Amino acid sequence: MKCKLLPLFLVLLLIGSSVFAQEKKDSASTPAVDSTEKTTFTTFSLIFGKYPKHREGIYVTRGGEGALLSFASMKENGEHMRNIPRFTLFFNIGTNFNKDVSKNLGFFTGINIKNIGLISKPTDSLKLKQRVYTLGVPLGFKIGDVTGGSFFFFAGGEIDLAFNYKEKQFIDGKKVHKFNEWFSDRTPLLMPSVFAGFRVNPGFGLKVQYYPQNFFNQDFKTKDKATGSSIYPYKNLEANLVFVTLGYNFSGVNYFKVKRKSHYMKMKSGKAEFEVNY
Repeated sequence: MKCKLLPLFLVLLLIGSSVFAQEKKDSASTPAVDSTEKTTFTTFSLIFGKYPKHREGIYVTRGGEGALLSFASMKENGEHMRNIPRFTLFFNIGTNFNKDVSKNLGFFTGINIKNIGLISKPTDSLKLKQRVYTLGVPLGFKIGDVTGGSFFFFAGGEIDLAFNYKEKQFIDGKKVHKFNEWFSDRTPLLMPSVFAGFRVNPGFGLKVQYYPQNFFNQDFKTKDKATGSSIYPYKNLEANLVFVTLGYNFSGVNYFKVKRKSHYMKMKSGKAEFEVNY
């Protein structure tokens, strides 16, 4: 209570000083002033306000999911297929648009480019590396210290557009064939997923993302070069991706810092300004 009465005490003190100074000036004898002399007045303003409790408006964060480790659950004709965890650093980057509704709750969307895929071993001698570049739009929420950025959880869903497919084939460790296709029919064009993770200051985060849809398009068909007949290379193949990423906000987010004292009083007189927090 004492802190809240301090601004009122300062105002009364200021007004009292002004009155005392005016009376002293009036009591003193002053020479006559020429009628052409200009008199200037100094304006005085008193402003009361309240600090916001969270960042207002929409703000942008830029970063990426640099270190991406992906796993796959693969089956062919219902039988488990051996696969290898896939690690990649490039090219995963994006921009998010954030809106905080309180200091502990916020929402975000954005646009991200990701390099996702898998490594399988159909036989002991054959190894396949298959990946797609996707353009994704996430929609999620944040819970925790979203205003200060010290620690918060996030979760949501994302829809990815697969725009480039690449495949490499190795026999006994030697690369024998590779190709890539733009907007290939070998995978679904749209790939939905769900994700969850956490982030800590100054912008590091860990995220787990799961794709429930089959990575391969089982209806894709091509022609056998030897016979010319149509074949369906992924007809009996199922693969579901899950990956873990270590992300970072490269822009170095300037998180909003909540003031310890929620109110302020500003006194302005000319160029002079004085502020009191309470």
